[in-house]
Amino acid sequence: MAGFAALLAIGLVFGAQTAGPGSARVPYAIVIFGVQLLFVLAWTMAIRPPALPAVAGVCAVAALLADIAAVWPQSATILPLFYVSVGGFAAAMLAQLVRPDDRARAKDSLSSTLLIVLGVVSFASLIVLGREPLGTQTIFVCLAATGVSLIVARLTDAVLAWPRLAPQVPRGAAGVVFGAMAGTLTAAVIGSFVVGFTPTSGAIAGLVAASLGALADLAVGYAEAGRQMAGEPPTMWIARHMQGPLGGFALAAAAAYTMCVLFLT
Repeated sequence: MAGFAALLAIGLVFGAQTAGPGSARVPYAIVIFGVQLLFVLAWTMAIRPPALPAVAGVCAVAALLADIAAVWPQSATILPLFYVSVGGFAAAMLAQLVRPDDRARAKDSLSSTLLIVLGVVSFASLIVLGREPLGTQTIFVCLAATGVSLIVARLTDAVLAWPRLAPQVPRGAAGVVFGAMAGTLTAAVIGSFVVGFTPTSGAIAGLVAASLGALADLAVGYAEAGRQMAGEPPTMWIARHMQGPLGGFALAAAAAYTMCVLFLT
């Protein structure tokens, strides 16, 4: 999983560096769409919402529409992604109301369905962010910090998952703390070389992105433990392990856009 997090960070960061204006953004949008499909696969298989195939299909369509909405406008704006999120969530919930068995579980799946839709759309915010004045640099700083944070946290937990945060969750506080520290240091170093950043601004942006990414990854472990304690069958192992890093990068992408627009420009 540490290697998977590294591959995600490399693909998302270097894809942003090679994206250009106009149609030159399409290759990066294709990379983002591939990550979104992985997100849909992992999260739907892990959460197993009602009408799973329909929800997965709706989320895949929402991912495609979000990427098109991020590439197509002449000026960079996040508003179309909001509309896609609302429409995708509404369509996913309607799909769960078709069959009686799914309808009985639809109310309990509101939050999980919303998380899947928001997570898959949030990756498209990286395309919009790349069109902002400091967007590409912010992607580099924040996602590199998130990738290092997840790598260090996962490797630490593989060696020393201590102190255990919960008996049912094989994660330790040391991994989360060391990961956030390593991600912040990485962002500070990158910020000293990237135009538009300083070591201080890079460290602050990296701290936020790395901490949120590590916490999202950790929260996935708690959610999986809760489902198993409730008597639900365990998730497919590859989906269970991919879910955390993908969720961490989804949250870090939204945080990177917010920091760039509100604080860095």
